[in-house]
Amino acid sequence: MRKSRFTEQQIIGMIKEHESGISTSEVCRKHGISDATFYKYKAKFGGMSVSDAQKLKALELENARLKRLLAETMLDVAVLKDMATKNY
Repeated sequence: MRKSRFTEQQIIGMIKEHESGISTSEVCRKHGISDATFYKYKAKFGGMSVSDAQKLKALELENARLKRLLAETMLDVAVLKDMATKNY
């Protein structure tokens, strides 16, 4: 997945600008993003503070690590089962 060129702090700042009364098109023009990108950011980060966004990122990283560990464990179990059923 492509990394965003904006940090969580910058994205939350854009959303706060919009909430303060600046139009969506003006915020998008100022930061060089499309309306669709702005609304995607707003859906993900709307109502968050910077610390909440950092916690979310940490949880996403931990979740990815745990999924990877689970996949490796399931592969190990499958190999062991396969070896146990073979006649040597």
